[in-house]
Amino acid sequence: MGKVTGFLEFERLHEAADQPQERLKHWREFIHPLTSEAAGIQGARCMDCGTPFCMSGCPVNNIIPDWNDLVFKQDWQQALDTLHSTNNFPEFTGRVCPAPCEAACTLNINSAPVGIKSIEHAIIDKGWESGWVVPQPPAKKTGKRVAVIGSGPAGLAAAQQLARVGHDVVVFEKADRIGGLLRYGIPDFKMEKHLIDRRMSQMRAEGVEFRVNQDIGGAVPAKKLVDEFDAVVMAGGAEKPRDLPVPGRDLAGVHYAMEFLPQQNKVVAGDKIAGQLKATGKHVVVIGGGDTGSDCVGTSNRHGAASVMQFELLPQPPEQENKPMVWPYWPVKLRTSSSHEEGCQRDWAVATKRFEGKNGKVEKLVAARVEWKDGQMREVAGSEFTIKADLVLLAMGFTGPVQGGLLEQLGVAKDSRGNVKADTDKYQTSVGKVFTAGDMRRGQSLIVWAIREGRQCARSVDEFLMGSTELPR
Repeated sequence: MGKVTGFLEFERLHEAADQPQERLKHWREFIHPLTSEAAGIQGARCMDCGTPFCMSGCPVNNIIPDWNDLVFKQDWQQALDTLHSTNNFPEFTGRVCPAPCEAACTLNINSAPVGIKSIEHAIIDKGWESGWVVPQPPAKKTGKRVAVIGSGPAGLAAAQQLARVGHDVVVFEKADRIGGLLRYGIPDFKMEKHLIDRRMSQMRAEGVEFRVNQDIGGAVPAKKLVDEFDAVVMAGGAEKPRDLPVPGRDLAGVHYAMEFLPQQNKVVAGDKIAGQLKATGKHVVVIGGGDTGSDCVGTSNRHGAASVMQFELLPQPPEQENKPMVWPYWPVKLRTSSSHEEGCQRDWAVATKRFEGKNGKVEKLVAARVEWKDGQMREVAGSEFTIKADLVLLAMGFTGPVQGGLLEQLGVAKDSRGNVKADTDKYQTSVGKVFTAGDMRRGQSLIVWAIREGRQCARSVDEFLMGSTELPR
């Protein structure tokens, strides 16, 4: 490494952010990338470990020590090339990935890991600003055609890799815009959508064709793609939300998070939404303590909610994990997002018992405290309580891909959880030329896992079509 003693000399530096009272006034990103100098100092903190645990902690196996060193030396273009060698879309992961690489960093043993995510963010933003991110069209065409169903990170990664080796790739998206949950799940204040549009322009120049409003398995028969293309990649995600079947669930004002969040993204994009779900002036209850719940909190606060409460069924995690016990693995610990900082009450070990209301509209939520023992949950006697609730958002995760339609028409085998069955060697389904990647195969997961699977699936498709492949795994 360029600075062998850097980890002893420099402190971890966080990216700057606008103050909550300011960022609540708009829907733009509010995190500011590190300056070139600050990123170089962070890169100098990398320890040149004998075993780079950060790389094994990263699902796409980013070559993190190398680009840390290159940023320290201010060799930004080579750092960008190194970053792109494993990750097609670092501008996405540099903003919304939870950074398991930092949890695995050797310096995290004393709670001050290298700011890997912030360095990644700085590299890719500088790359775009400097004009270094350019199309990479293939030297020659193969004459093979590949259909990619779904335009989330798995589908986009697979499409880009396959186009770059000369296949004619068509991406089919059922929504009106490309991007999947990148477009309609992640709020603009976490990731602005021009980032997706910019990548689409690059991919079009590389030969990828995008078709929107294409519901494969619905208005468009799945067999049509199997007949017309040499290979099909299913990357439709895990879109079936987990429900909460309690009395009052059918009251107006109780909605899935993914009924609420996409509408606001559409409005930011300039669409008019009749009867938009808004939290303005309402007492909002978010059920579910993960990232989607946090996104509901941030969106509700920007709407001007009267109050926001977030419930989690599991017990409150510790503020600090037991490092000797869990490092370098991803720890369970209390995480406070930027949305929580903007205003939110949180409560743990709470189970919703029912919703109550008048004239068909929710007004109250009745809950009880629970305790966990040996993995079993039981209600605490006498702990029932009631809170006001004008808008309830269910953000309890996703149970797998939508059943029927596409999966039924193709007749692909499924695993015990209802995901499309395929291994991580070939990513091939039980239907010969049909492949699958991302959440549709593995279940609800992270964007970085989706990119990894899309890349690896593309390699398998290329090998299937050509007999061999030069794509990286």
